[in-house]
Amino acid sequence: MASAILDPHASISGHVWLYEGKRRNTWCAKWRDQHGQHEKRLGPAWSGKGPPPSGFLREREAQAALDALLVDARRGQLRQAHTGVVFADIAEEWFERGRFERDWSASTQADYRSVLDAHLLPKFASKRVETITAEQIEHWRGSLAEDEVRTRRTVNKIVTQLHSVLEHAVDHHGLIVNPAAKVKRLRESYDAARFDFYSPDEIDHLVATAATGAHRNPSRPAVSDTERALRAVEDRQDAAIYLTAALSGLRRGELLALRWEDVDFEQSSIRVFEGYSAKRAGKPKSRKSRTVPMVDKVAAALGELKDRGTHTAKGDLVFVSREGTHVDGSALRRRYHATLSAAKLRRLRFHDLRHTFGSLAINVASIVQVQAWMGHADIQTTMRYLHHKSRADDAKLLSAAFRAKEPESVGRRSAAAKTRNPRKATKPRQQRRVPAGS
Repeated sequence: MASAILDPHASISGHVWLYEGKRRNTWCAKWRDQHGQHEKRLGPAWSGKGPPPSGFLREREAQAALDALLVDARRGQLRQAHTGVVFADIAEEWFERGRFERDWSASTQADYRSVLDAHLLPKFASKRVETITAEQIEHWRGSLAEDEVRTRRTVNKIVTQLHSVLEHAVDHHGLIVNPAAKVKRLRESYDAARFDFYSPDEIDHLVATAATGAHRNPSRPAVSDTERALRAVEDRQDAAIYLTAALSGLRRGELLALRWEDVDFEQSSIRVFEGYSAKRAGKPKSRKSRTVPMVDKVAAALGELKDRGTHTAKGDLVFVSREGTHVDGSALRRRYHATLSAAKLRRLRFHDLRHTFGSLAINVASIVQVQAWMGHADIQTTMRYLHHKSRADDAKLLSAAFRAKEPESVGRRSAAAKTRNPRKATKPRQQRRVPAGS
């Protein structure tokens, strides 16, 4: 373990605290020494009578364990023991426990797995976790950021996942200090509120282009009437997908998992219960179901799909492949970009159709309503759409405040002056009579 610069005057102190979990409580210690601030799980809490079983702690045993840590720290003898595990083992254990205990969605699992395989394991797989230092992490992080292939925001997310893996080693494998905790985040230029979206007219143009199949490659024409009919069905379905995404705010995975039993034509609503990603169906990203208003255009488009004659039972998927299974999300994205090119629209991501819904809905609904419709767990995520709310009324209000006053005419000014300062009524002056002959 790399030597650290010690502060001989640093205050060494700490305390124990009880973490109350769903299944059991755990005694934890938190202390500060020359190396910085540390936390450690001491062991499961014992609340029964009599001495605790082996491995369980009462408050007095937890305090004794902390006192031993503080004594070692004051003597300068706090040393990292040999953990006997390498990063690859810790990473796989972290992933499996997270998938089971945290119930990660399929898309979250795919994202974490991708970062492990592409970045973390190639760099740290064979290293013992106690030999990984903050300096090594900073140097590696710098190389990721300097090649300009990834944004700083992406690099920060990768380091955050590394921190989580090493924190698992702190909790379960005797690692005293998480070296990633000492690595500061890179400053990001990312602005969550700065994004583009399509206007209602552009959405109509996109939908019309998809419905006519204008995006298809003319060098690969249909070879039969059956193929031509199947393509026409797919084109109309793609058009309905784009329209529903833009006017209901559903994520791509939520659209692909939508079933007819979730579409309520009578109540003009769409219920979101599932998502589909990484070829697996599961809970939506927010982990909670929600209900979204179904506007007239979406109801009409879905109503036409309902008349297709097949795959229209309650449990059937609304958007289906030729085989009656989930639509391939990657293939859908490719057709979407081809449709943008055919429609001569600027290239925005499929996810920006969801931004279109939020940016337009915020002009007619409250931020709380938009948050509920979009399924945001944190209202701060919804706040970014306020930047796209029309400020026409506000502009008129301020224009009136900043408008210069017009000069008043002389006649109007005199009348106003009389109104402000009316003269007091005076008695007419009596003429003095002069006696005759005087």
